[in-house]
Amino acid sequence: MNYKHLKTDKDETMQNNETIPIYKLNKIKLTKNEEYVLNEIRNGLVDLAISSGGDLRLNKDELLKDIKNFIKLNLSKEKQSSENINKKNGKNERVKENKKIKENKRIRENKENEENYMNSNHDKYETYIDKLSQICYQEFLGYGDIDPLLNDDDLEEIMIIGTKKPVFVYHRKHGMMKTDLIFDNEEKIISIIDLIARDINRRIDKQTPILDGRLKDGSRINATLEPVSSDGPTLTIRKFKKDPLTIIDLISLKTINSSLAAYFWLVVDGLGVKPANIIISGGTSSGKTTTLNSLGNLINPRERIITIEDTLELQIPHEHVLRMETRSKNIEQIGEIDMDDLVKNSLRQRPDRIIVGEVRGKEAITLFTALNTGHSGFGTLHANNSRETINRLIHPPMAVPKIMISAIDLIVMQNRIYQSNGVSIRRVTEVCEVVGMEEDTVQLNKIFIYNPEIDDIENISISSEILRKIADIKGISLKDIDIELKKRKTILEFMEKNKIRSNEEVSNFLNEYYRNSDELLGLISLNSK
Repeated sequence: MNYKHLKTDKDETMQNNETIPIYKLNKIKLTKNEEYVLNEIRNGLVDLAISSGGDLRLNKDELLKDIKNFIKLNLSKEKQSSENINKKNGKNERVKENKKIKENKRIRENKENEENYMNSNHDKYETYIDKLSQICYQEFLGYGDIDPLLNDDDLEEIMIIGTKKPVFVYHRKHGMMKTDLIFDNEEKIISIIDLIARDINRRIDKQTPILDGRLKDGSRINATLEPVSSDGPTLTIRKFKKDPLTIIDLISLKTINSSLAAYFWLVVDGLGVKPANIIISGGTSSGKTTTLNSLGNLINPRERIITIEDTLELQIPHEHVLRMETRSKNIEQIGEIDMDDLVKNSLRQRPDRIIVGEVRGKEAITLFTALNTGHSGFGTLHANNSRETINRLIHPPMAVPKIMISAIDLIVMQNRIYQSNGVSIRRVTEVCEVVGMEEDTVQLNKIFIYNPEIDDIENISISSEILRKIADIKGISLKDIDIELKKRKTILEFMEKNKIRSNEEVSNFLNEYYRNSDELLGLISLNSK
């Protein structure tokens, strides 16, 4: 199927008292001439594949350019061929022409309309060509029917749950939605899964019925086949956001407020003397990685950062970043490189900051050993609250000794909260400091806590242990710390108000602050009047 613009407005998608809004994929209607061109391209692509002897999927941009040129050439040939046929019909085949006069009139009008459309507006013509070329790529070299879903940056997840059932998606604005895309047979789903497996150089079959990995754009994928999924093949794709959310976006979305953002900024860079070690905890899809990425953006640009992940998701815009990714066993069941291997290796690379995408196994001990010997780091962990975070760390499979837990400075809890309309929102619900041990119990000090009545997070603590440590090591007073927090809050609020929010923009703005904070604050003051 070929699709055009997708309707996702919730008011338009609630039909027949549906409890789940509908995500419509509208099929593109093609003229006969367009269908002819597409058929020609089918043959042309087969010839191209045979002659190239290579993988046509390797360079999408170049291939789309070739397809566009092919389409333009065929449109021109079809126009000339049509003119020649009309001349021949006029001389030798009057009888047949009279019998088909209505059909020929319709075809001529069709072609005249297309020619006028192409000639009257170059931009519209290029859009027309783009439409055909994208359809070709989707049909033959993309991922078929799910390509439009992959190209929609407003979608977080795509979920194929079997045949004769709608494909579900999770929309950033509308939450869970079901599409009008339904696969009639298993072969279509399996062909998409096989295509993905080949693209990522992995294997999935009845002997190995589970596939985990990532697409070339960074999206995480999980696929299952029978006998693991008894109802047939399934595919879940967690989309990789091309334009990642930043600390400014989190303020705009009310995931945090500007006061907490300023606090994060100060403890993350630690005024250059005591950067905080932070664990971000929460449930599945609560936004832990997004918050981790936004905190990474606050790291001083002078630092050397090493990120370690199962699937590359972090997009920290600093120049000095080394990205490491685990590797699963290959088809011969050898060659695995796990998180612990990478954490150990990172310690030989002189890191200023180690960021572990998700802490869940034996790598926890290696990481905490590093944190206790002067390295700084971040990580995420699945837990429901701060106390549970500690319990998960000290029990198997992580089994971090309690005495090492004090290496953490902050535990940030993030949760997905469901509103009365069924749409979920993400909120940082708790920020706790780890302040030591007392009678074999790890002591926590709550600094910020979420208030659902006002949908905001509030500072409930008079003092902060990490801020006191920073002040002592820096040789300044807590009053100076408070002044610094207010400066940073002013800058963040200015950026949020003026929509300075992209990864690059935020990074450049913060770099200006490190170069000359007084000058930047002066410019902000002038522009705020």
